[in-house]
Amino acid sequence: MAVAFAATVLVSAFLLFQVQPLLSKLILPWFGGSPAVWTTCMLFFQVLLFGGYAYAHLSEHVFGRRTRTVVHLALIAAGLALLPVAPDPSWKPTGGQDPTWRILCLLAASVGIPFFVLSSTGPLVQGWFSRAYPGRSPYRLYSLSNAGSLAALLSYPFVFEPMLDAHAQSRCWSWGFALFALCCGCAAISMRHVSSWGAATLPNGEQAAPAERPRAIDRLLWLALPAFASLTLLATTNHVCQDVAVIPFLWVAPLSLYLLSFIICFDHERWYVRGVWTGLTLAAIAAVVVAKNPDGPNILCKSIAGRSIADMVGSDVVNKLVGHLGIVEELVMYFAMLFLVCMVCHGELVRLRPHPRHLTAFYLLIAAGGAVGGAFVSLLAPLLFETFFEWQIALAGGYAIAAIALGLAGKSGRPHLVRRLVVWTALIVLPAVAVGWICLKKPGSASSQVVARARNFYGVVSVQERDADDPDGRQYVLCHGRITHGLQFTDPEKSRWATTYYNEDSGVGQAILYFRGLGKAHVGAVGLGVGTLAGYAQPGDDYQFYEINHAVLRMAKTYFTYLRDCRGRCEVVMGDARLSLERQAPQHFNVLVLDAFSGDAIPTHLLTREAFEIYERHRAPGGVIAVHISNRYLDLAPVVRGLAEHFNMRTTRICHDALEYEEPWIYSSDWMLVTDNEAFLKAVKPWPPEEDGGDVTVPLWTDQYNNLFQILQKPD
Repeated sequence: MAVAFAATVLVSAFLLFQVQPLLSKLILPWFGGSPAVWTTCMLFFQVLLFGGYAYAHLSEHVFGRRTRTVVHLALIAAGLALLPVAPDPSWKPTGGQDPTWRILCLLAASVGIPFFVLSSTGPLVQGWFSRAYPGRSPYRLYSLSNAGSLAALLSYPFVFEPMLDAHAQSRCWSWGFALFALCCGCAAISMRHVSSWGAATLPNGEQAAPAERPRAIDRLLWLALPAFASLTLLATTNHVCQDVAVIPFLWVAPLSLYLLSFIICFDHERWYVRGVWTGLTLAAIAAVVVAKNPDGPNILCKSIAGRSIADMVGSDVVNKLVGHLGIVEELVMYFAMLFLVCMVCHGELVRLRPHPRHLTAFYLLIAAGGAVGGAFVSLLAPLLFETFFEWQIALAGGYAIAAIALGLAGKSGRPHLVRRLVVWTALIVLPAVAVGWICLKKPGSASSQVVARARNFYGVVSVQERDADDPDGRQYVLCHGRITHGLQFTDPEKSRWATTYYNEDSGVGQAILYFRGLGKAHVGAVGLGVGTLAGYAQPGDDYQFYEINHAVLRMAKTYFTYLRDCRGRCEVVMGDARLSLERQAPQHFNVLVLDAFSGDAIPTHLLTREAFEIYERHRAPGGVIAVHISNRYLDLAPVVRGLAEHFNMRTTRICHDALEYEEPWIYSSDWMLVTDNEAFLKAVKPWPPEEDGGDVTVPLWTDQYNNLFQILQKPD
């Protein structure tokens, strides 16, 4: 029976956390490739996890032995009947509306019952174990469950995703669920003769002490601590995906660390040493704050000591420490902070664990806390905040929790506890407030100010006004996250200039000017920005922009004039570009521009074989697909080159460094032009002059297979 319990817990946990990245990846192309797709999926899984734990609690304390077995076997049978798990294409969105509720309903229809059954397994089987083996702790089964979950998460990006396409993964998962059904069915049937809860007997034959009823404050902490850990998990995932890429690895890595903290803490209480873990947490959060906002500590230090840190140790030292962090350093720093905050939250949670008689209620409130944290980030935060403010809440709140826990380090029964709390509050909690202030305060610029900001499912968009006191140089700038997506001068003579990444020497600029020189330019652009490309239009030209974010369109029309002043025909199609193009008749574009980036995050679903099949249908004979591949972290050139070769086309790369220009409104850009037009390839000016074909080759990207590990930028 014990073997059946362990196998059931292990297999269910493995399947539970394999299906999350699988389904999220399958539906990602339908919803614009936004990081919010993953956080919305996480919310669904957390809410259903809470539902499973509630069912387990009800089953253990309300149902009789026979009813309990029959109901659970019926649920397992219903889960088997719904296999395989795969979202139906009818759930694809039809417009640009907020897709949160559509995603939740889609997941409920696709995997609701199987996931519900799996989510109830951990606490349910631990309850069975406690009744079958009174006097033995069931909490190591919880650690085993988290180990299975961690194995699933780590194996997905490194084993299953590189080896199998998404449909094959779905079939394998379905076979795994059948194995789970066999194990769980055997375990449930074996419990039909085990009596209900009674007095526990210890191994030496003595009666165990009766279970104490948990205090109200304990129950509150069972909810609050996992809620904050969940908030920190999703806020960190959002922060990372917004500026790197929306890929399973960057979902899996933070979730794996989150689970690892559960495994360590619930295996044995000796692993959580308050003084060590809380001290490391305080140091990690301080490191993140200093690295992301080096001026904040300078401001605080100057206000206290009269001199900044840079004045005391030298600006060169400060710049070396915090000035230029690569992708690896940033990810290590963020993920270390997340892991340590979760260790403190879950370590304190283990110190509050109850008698096994109350373990289903304990797990129920843990699951409820996870759902509360997920709902806050996915549903409330976009309504309450104009920025990703939950990230700052995670930093400041994590610091405060670690500081309070450190103040409580030691035996709580010692005298002078009140005095020790007062001392620690003065020494640690007050600096936590200062850290929070540093996190929230951004150093301002005398020459710029934010005049508009909006947050929705697709991220944070803001408009800055720069050099307002200079009529000749005044400009508006659109930013998505921390990346500029367009700039326009307010001076009438300069307002038509092609700025930032779209100047006339850029790849897209050369492509448009080439076809305009032949008489007419018919341009399609995936990603609106501020509509800079419309500044190229002449009478008779036709420009069609595809934009998924209504906030971008509103700001482009309110603060920028490229669309309004367009000399040719100009239209903006709202909704996911790929889905819109899929529904449209062939548009015969001379130039089709792919520039739908959010920060440095790339929409991988726009760079697959299936996506290029759609583009080919809309490309005029001899037309060009211009792909903007500027990215700090990923080298997309091999991906585009592989797609071009698959469709019997050639590429030319035009890469310009902003330092080559004297004008600050021209930005560095890297474009790849894909075409079968030999005359065009001879007419454009690639840079560097001798195009580097590149030694790196990667497998062809498809909707079912793509791997970003192969295209990570090499450090300088």
